[in-house]
Amino acid sequence: MKKNILGVGSLAALLLLLNACGGAPATSNANKAATPAAAKTSSSPAAKKAEPKTEVKNEAKPADAKTKNVPNKVATPKDWVYYYDEAKGYGFSLPEGSKGDSQTENGVDTFTAFTPSDIGVIVFAWKDKKASKEDLMDEAIRTMKEDWGETVTAGKLEGESDDYALAEAASTDAEGKKYKMKILVGTDVTDNYVMFVYTNEDKYAANKAIVDEIWGSFEMYSGGASAN
Repeated sequence: MKKNILGVGSLAALLLLLNACGGAPATSNANKAATPAAAKTSSSPAAKKAEPKTEVKNEAKPADAKTKNVPNKVATPKDWVYYYDEAKGYGFSLPEGSKGDSQTENGVDTFTAFTPSDIGVIVFAWKDKKASKEDLMDEAIRTMKEDWGETVTAGKLEGESDDYALAEAASTDAEGKKYKMKILVGTDVTDNYVMFVYTNEDKYAANKAIVDEIWGSFEMYSGGASAN
C-alpha cells in the first residue's frame, strides 16, 4: 500500500469506472487558518448520542497506579495543516510535514497523502445519485483489488451521522504486506467521498490516535446528504 500512495497516476487509473466528484477536512487539533470562511460545512462525522446529564466531578489520580500505554505509541502531533480542495468541496486535517498530491483524470479526483509517522491517506471523490454508502465502499474496494492487487476485508459500515459512515478494515497488498485502516464514506446528495486512512499492521496500535484524528476531521462544504 505504501508504494501505491506515492504513485498517484496508478491510483487514478483505478477509478475509471467512477464519475465526477466533490469534498473537504475538519477540526480537532488542526490548523484551521485555511478553512474557507464563507463555506457552509456539513455535520461532522462524530456519532450522535444521547446528551449526558450527570456532571463529571474532579477526582484524584491513584497515587501508586500505573497507566497502560500502547507500546511505542506515536504522540499526537501538536501542529496540523488543513488540506482543502475548493473544486471538490471537501477538506480535512493532516499532521504538519505530511506530503500529498491531488490528480484528476477522466473525471475522477484522487488525493493521496503520507504522514511523517507512516500513515497513508487516500480520498476518492465522484458523483452517483443512486449509490448507497455500502455501494460506494464496495466499489472502492473492488477497484483496489482489480487494479492494485490489494485485497481489502472491511467490517460493517456503522453510521456516524446521516452524512457519514465508518468501517474498520484490513488489507494485504500484492507483495503480501498487511495493513489496518479506517474507511470513511461521506455522501452529499450526488457527490460521494471514500476515505482510506491506513498504516502497516504492526504500526496501527501506535498510530491509532492519529488515524482517528485524520478521518474525524473530514468535512464536506456543500451541506451533506442531510443538507445540514
